[in-house]
Amino acid sequence: MKLVALAASFFAVTAHAEPGTLDKVRASGTFTVAYRDSSIPFSYLGADAKPTGFGWEICAKVVEQVKKATGRADLQLATQAVTSANRIPLLLNGTIDIECGSTTNNSSRGKQVAFSINYFYTGTRLLVKAGSPVHGFNDLKGRKLVSTTGTTNMLVLRRFNAEEEAGFELLGAKDHAEAALLVQQGRADGFGMDDILLFGLRASSTDPAALAVVGDPLQVEPYAIMLRKDDPAFKKLVDDTLGAMMKNGEFEALYKKWFLSPIPPRGINLNAPMSKELRDNLKTLSDKPAV
Repeated sequence: MKLVALAASFFAVTAHAEPGTLDKVRASGTFTVAYRDSSIPFSYLGADAKPTGFGWEICAKVVEQVKKATGRADLQLATQAVTSANRIPLLLNGTIDIECGSTTNNSSRGKQVAFSINYFYTGTRLLVKAGSPVHGFNDLKGRKLVSTTGTTNMLVLRRFNAEEEAGFELLGAKDHAEAALLVQQGRADGFGMDDILLFGLRASSTDPAALAVVGDPLQVEPYAIMLRKDDPAFKKLVDDTLGAMMKNGEFEALYKKWFLSPIPPRGINLNAPMSKELRDNLKTLSDKPAV
């Protein structure tokens, strides 16, 4: 009995030592939101060098609800740039509290972190130079393909290359901007990434007409807000915030602003209609991960 009591005491202390996000924010008065610097139109740096984008604006709605839930009207918003490689470690060690970017919700990541309701669906395609002989993944034999290190796209492309014997050399870039630059400089024949991010990179380049997005998508995956695992109170707040936006039309208005209208920095319209998967999710509010 003493051992049972001792064990119960230990677990109680351990649980107390790891407060949920809302408790952490209530005590510190600071909420840290992660952003990406080139994930257009989800999360990127605008002309004023401040974060902006579709995901960023959704995070702003979450911040409003965090203020109410914690009773901290004086809440300080901190920002932190993240990459594909460090976004999960920085969430796990408490440096950031939430990430509204272009992160795929999949089963593998679900072992380490939690995800909100899915708020976008995308597929892996190719960014190439306009006029390139590469029109799809089957045209890459003997060529160089780049993707961003730490992304699910890199894993998808590596598997496709092995299983289909596609015969391309797969390069790793530190971020999306570097990968796109390798294509522009002719050091890679294509950049494999989520198609919507490729449209964004193309639109924000100095010469959008010099680039093209090609190929049928290899697979469709959902994006979602990333948060710490085993924090049901905070996940409920995030899901309730996003769910309300999806039900009251606010989400669709935000989608129209970022995907069907001219956006900074160059005022180019991505012309990316809402997918069937996303439209369906406005009704189901699912957080189902990709495999």
